[in-house]
Amino acid sequence: MEFRIQSTGELKTQGEVRRMHSNTSLPRVWDADTCAFLGIDPVLAAPKPEPSAAYKQVGRNGAVQDANGNWVEAYAETDMFADTTEDGVTTTKAEHETAYQARLDADAAEGVRTSRDAKLAETDWTQVADAPVSQEDWTAYRALLRSIPEQEGFPNEVTWPVEPE
Repeated sequence: MEFRIQSTGELKTQGEVRRMHSNTSLPRVWDADTCAFLGIDPVLAAPKPEPSAAYKQVGRNGAVQDANGNWVEAYAETDMFADTTEDGVTTTKAEHETAYQARLDADAAEGVRTSRDAKLAETDWTQVADAPVSQEDWTAYRALLRSIPEQEGFPNEVTWPVEPE
């Protein structure tokens, strides 16, 4: 839990407040009287909001008073990326976003391919000449598994083929 120092508005943890008053014996649980004596206000937890759009992030931003006069955690939304210049080379926000999305897509594609490869490995036995299954159905199923990377929307939208009976 955090506390707001009334005189400065700074936010401190309970341990930091205890260190500020190292020569004072303080109770284990702090009630309203203890907070008043120390000149602090408790900062209550508030739910963290979800980002309003892709490539946005939400982070703590101090504390604000709510309608009841309680101090609560405040959050601020910021862009994940901004234009940067490094060694004279400028990278735009859009280029950062594109690179980030490419990494996300590559990770998703790897996960889909791993699942697909596991399904192929689990059905290898169906391709043995004397397997007690319809070889044509299983061959078609395995071909559909292999063609998953060519699907529209891959890797984020995948339609998995249904295993033959």
